[in-house]
Amino acid sequence: MTTTGTPRTPQEVFADHGARLGTGDLDLISRNYTEDAVFVTPDGVLTGRDGVARGIGRLLADLPDADWQLTPAFAGDVLFLQWTAATGTHEVTDGVDTFVFRDGLISAQTVRYTLTTRTI
Repeated sequence: MTTTGTPRTPQEVFADHGARLGTGDLDLISRNYTEDAVFVTPDGVLTGRDGVARGIGRLLADLPDADWQLTPAFAGDVLFLQWTAATGTHEVTDGVDTFVFRDGLISAQTVRYTLTTRTI
């Protein structure tokens, strides 16, 4: 919620999500999600804020201190996000996420990417 009591827009939530991701604090990051959030990956579905924290923890462990390039496309309460990321040793060139927003929070997210060894 914003200070006026109206829910944040998807764009505001996503901007805040990015700032929180930069902290690496999984509890802080997961508070941008609804309590009943679903986090869907090719490996399965994680639920609730604890599941979100586990899923994001894996992503951040795969790509520590990465340089991220994001291409967001918002459509109402849905965000389609294409992304790439690179660390000193690994990279992702095919990242795709979908976010669904509800009441100023993220209620669902899909995540798919291929982690490869970076060739410089």
